[in-house]
Amino acid sequence: MKKTVVLYPGLAVSHLVPMMQLADALLEQGYAVAVAIIDITNEHNLAFAAAVDRVAASKPSVTFHTLPRIQDPPVVTSDVRFLLGYSELVRRYNVHLGELLRSMPPRSVHAVIMDSSMSSAALDVAKEVGIPAYIFVAWSASALAVSLQVPWIRTEGQLSFKELGDSPLDFFGVPPIPASHLFRETLEDPKSEVYQAMVNSFCKYFEANGILVNTTDSLEARALGALKEPRFLPRGEFTVPPVYSVGPLVEKAGERTTKEQHECLAWLDKQPEQSVVFLCFGSLGFHTEDQLKEIATGLERSGHRFLWVVRDPPRGNNSFAVYGEPDLDTLLPERFLERTNGRGLVVKRWAPQVGVLCHKAVGAFVTHCGWNSVQEGIMAGVPMLCWPLYAEQKMNKVFMVEEFGVGVDVVGWQQGLVKAEEVEVKVRLVLESEQGERLRARVTSLKEAAASAWEDAGSSRAAFGQFLLDLANLGMEQGRA
Repeated sequence: MKKTVVLYPGLAVSHLVPMMQLADALLEQGYAVAVAIIDITNEHNLAFAAAVDRVAASKPSVTFHTLPRIQDPPVVTSDVRFLLGYSELVRRYNVHLGELLRSMPPRSVHAVIMDSSMSSAALDVAKEVGIPAYIFVAWSASALAVSLQVPWIRTEGQLSFKELGDSPLDFFGVPPIPASHLFRETLEDPKSEVYQAMVNSFCKYFEANGILVNTTDSLEARALGALKEPRFLPRGEFTVPPVYSVGPLVEKAGERTTKEQHECLAWLDKQPEQSVVFLCFGSLGFHTEDQLKEIATGLERSGHRFLWVVRDPPRGNNSFAVYGEPDLDTLLPERFLERTNGRGLVVKRWAPQVGVLCHKAVGAFVTHCGWNSVQEGIMAGVPMLCWPLYAEQKMNKVFMVEEFGVGVDVVGWQQGLVKAEEVEVKVRLVLESEQGERLRARVTSLKEAAASAWEDAGSSRAAFGQFLLDLANLGMEQGRA
């Protein structure tokens, strides 16, 4: 009987995609792979449902199990209470996850690898069934290092993270992080329910048999080294489980096949090498109408070629709302498209990001600093302009600028509006200046190192091999018990 690993991905495209890359690595090593999916298909989650369908169709060797729907699922809002609703939703599915694991042939399942966003609610299910449980972190090792130290960074009676504002916090293994750059508003009030839930979710990581991180030793040697240091945590009651750096797990150019080449790739074919700035803000990123106009004005004034993905701002208070078809004539300055015709291309809603970044015409990337996008930018050798929006992206911005040396900060995002002058200046800096050349040289160096991580003697292949060896030894120990 084939050894089986069950994957339990998070409910976001950005978390699903790298875990499915991990599935390919497991298949190559002779494992059977099963994926447990929570079906959250509704008007707010069409992108995730479409991604699941696409991946399932492209990976016939992987078995997908959609867990039975629960009655009256909790509402997952887009505000500060997101974590509470999300955790409750996953917890309500625990019974079905347990049923799936118990339905599989005895001793056939060697491990459950669950996304970090699922672990606080679902880690105990694997333990109850007696299966080793591993956490998959789809974000950086640096952000993981910060997260695991958060429960001890402040003590009773000290100022809250909100009160500290931009004051830098010293975490082991990473550059100083402004308090305002931690996970959005969830950690602002230490007495709140969401703060406690966040801290408890971080502490749950210590109960896993190991943590797989979508990163490379060459990119995050400092943070990965810190995670393995005995003095990493200030107290002795917790020990960081083994950490395996198994990245970069990113889509490859051309992997997301379509019937016809996207129009933007044909447009890029006509542009000079490294002449285009590409602007794209992730699967959930959007900007207000005022901000879109500032961006447009800045791009026009820069004089540089651009490829820009624009989404319609959500209506109402729900930032998870479905993006409609953007009315560019309304959202952008009058006659902007006419004046920039030929020099710029505005694409509605979506573009094949990996294919765009790997195109020789692209010379700069304005990004929301989502971890998949950061790694895709590095793998393409493209310097970045950092404009974080949500989640851990503010921390990623610090790492990209201060630690990795692959990007520059776009000033104004923290105040809620980046001015046209800033867009113009930073585009010119990356595409015209000596500093831009230094960024390009640095990211090219990291690209070469990351490209070798999964080769025969590469660091990620070695880490993945160590994970499989540790898993096999754990299985033998359980078998003897």
